[in-house]
Amino acid sequence: MSMTEKQIAHKQAREFGTLELRARQAVEGFITGMHKSPFHGFSVEFAEHRLYNKGESTKHIDWKLYARTDKLFIKRYEEETNLRCQLVIDTSSSMYFPVGEYTKLDFSIDSAAALIYMMRKQRDAVGLSLFSKDLALHSPCKSSMTHQRYLFSELEKFLFHYQKEQKTTTQIIPVLHSIAEQTHRRSLVIIFSDMLEDNRQEDELFSALQHLKHNKHEVVLFNVVDKSKEINFEFSNRPYTFIDMETGEEVKLNPMQVKEQLREKGEQRFQQMALKCGMFQIDFVTADIAEGFNQVLLKYLIKRQRMTR
Repeated sequence: MSMTEKQIAHKQAREFGTLELRARQAVEGFITGMHKSPFHGFSVEFAEHRLYNKGESTKHIDWKLYARTDKLFIKRYEEETNLRCQLVIDTSSSMYFPVGEYTKLDFSIDSAAALIYMMRKQRDAVGLSLFSKDLALHSPCKSSMTHQRYLFSELEKFLFHYQKEQKTTTQIIPVLHSIAEQTHRRSLVIIFSDMLEDNRQEDELFSALQHLKHNKHEVVLFNVVDKSKEINFEFSNRPYTFIDMETGEEVKLNPMQVKEQLREKGEQRFQQMALKCGMFQIDFVTADIAEGFNQVLLKYLIKRQRMTR
């Protein structure tokens, strides 16, 4: 399916389906694909089982599942404590790019909705934080159906009204400190942001990320990008007026004149971010909005498996 066809299909889904319904369809499609892939072992047995640890009682081993997988799993019960996950979404104006198309914010909200549905299947607790220049919403982690429906409603409300918002800048540093202070129990913190923070504040940014790590949280940072335009700079060979979506500042230029220079700088920035995140044991993932959110769900499952062993 071409990108244009994907955008049309996405627009129709927005018009005729709820966010929760689309999340369910996305997750079920992802799970079906997992059964046909080398990652079959990640199937949604996580919803009902966990791996058997040597020395545990064999009372609750699922022997039928052992016969199918040749692995020992313990049946999981609702009263068991599962994963806690705080979803953090940057809603500043730069996330509205590309204007009039499937935006970085659309991708982030759809990905978060799919994760919420996945966590429901796995009986995990999930919370939601939305921010731009300040923390607009912070809902703590809960696993009840009522709470998760509330999160879907908040995401859907924002999804259909965010275009009406005025220009807002990103203030991720104080927001991350605030989330670290308000999230008391060890959690997986998943951040969706294009990370268009002032480069001069890089030390402060990593100090905020370290605050999360200091409080024993695991952190996955999805650096959301439109790779075709923001990294590969795929524009026609003609003059454009580029407008900063957060400040309104305008620059007129022909993209072909600066394409290679900007691409090189962009690659260096991503490499530096990935390297520094690696030093602090933070998972850094470049998430291209054109690749769909299976990349997000797979990363979540891998991270979840490591945390619940």
